[in-house]
Amino acid sequence: MPVNFDALAACPLFEGVSREDMGAMLQCMQARTVDVAKGEAVFRADGPAEYVGILLSGGVRVFRDDFDGNRTIQAAMRPGDLFGETFACAGVGRLPVTVEADRPSRVLLIRMRRMIETCPSACAFHNRVVMNLLKVLAAKNLMLNQKLEITSRRTTREKLLAYLSAQARAAGSDAFVIPFDRQGLADYLGVDRSALSVEIGKLRREGVIESHRSAFTLLHP
Repeated sequence: MPVNFDALAACPLFEGVSREDMGAMLQCMQARTVDVAKGEAVFRADGPAEYVGILLSGGVRVFRDDFDGNRTIQAAMRPGDLFGETFACAGVGRLPVTVEADRPSRVLLIRMRRMIETCPSACAFHNRVVMNLLKVLAAKNLMLNQKLEITSRRTTREKLLAYLSAQARAAGSDAFVIPFDRQGLADYLGVDRSALSVEIGKLRREGVIESHRSAFTLLHP
C-alpha cells in the first residue's frame, strides 16, 4: 500500500530523517500499512504489545474499559502521531488499552524489535530513529503528567477549564479545536456527559467561553 510521506515527515520518530531515506528505512524495519474501518481496533486490550503504530490518515483513540464497562479515553491521535510505543518498549506481555479507529484510517505498523535492535545493514539513519524514540517517550510522559493534573481536579468545571486552558496553550491561541466530541471529552475527563454539557452551558452563559461542537474560544483565559 502507498505510504503518506507527509504524515511520516510530521511524525517525531522520523525527525532528521530525509524523505529519500524513509523508504529504505521502512523496508529495513519491515513496516507495513493497514486500512482500518471506523470502530475497528488497531490494537486490542489483552493483545500482544509488539508493534508501534503511526497514524497516516484518519483518526484513532486510545482507551481502556474497566470491569463495569466505564470507558476512559487516554488520547486521541491525529495523522503523524505515534502510539503503542510505551507498552512495546516496556516489554509488557499484554496491552492494557485498546486503540480503535473513530473514522476510516490508515496506519503504519512497525515491530518494536526491528526498530531498536542493531541493524544488520548498519543503516545510517537507524541510530537517529532510536534517539527520536527516546524523545517521544519522554514527551508522552509529560503528556501523561498533564492529564493527571487535569483529571485530579475536584469538580467537572475545574477539570474542563484546566483542559481547555491546556489546549489553548498548545494551540497558541484562545480559539482552538479539540479532538473530541462531547462523549469523548467526558470519557477523557472521567466525568458524566450530562454534567459536562451543563458546565459548558454555564460557562457560555457566564461569558467565559464560546463553543460550537469541538471548537472552543476562551474569552477569559
